Amino acid sequence: MCRKKLTDLYQYFDQLVEQNSDQNTLFASSYIRGFIALEATHFGDEHQPLTKQLYCSVFEKIKQAKNELTPQDQTLVQNFYIRLNDLFFDIK
Repeated sequence: MCRKKLTDLYQYFDQLVEQNSDQNTLFASSYIRGFIALEATHFGDEHQPLTKQLYCSVFEKIKQAKNELTPQDQTLVQNFYIRLNDLFFDIK
């Protein structure tokens, strides 16, 4: 099975915009995309495979930044990020 790459994840985020997703989804995806872009530089370039290490690193950064968000937005962002695990990662 082909492992997903960071560019695939960015395409997914772009598709959410093109599909006119709801505001909560667009907010969460754009917030998360910023964290992914920053953390990904420590692991490789845009063509790197999505790894559990990158996923966990981004999740930790999101949790550390929780004071930036309201409790409702925190829940929204964390739930969306957890769904990305199911959508994109083929990690055993």
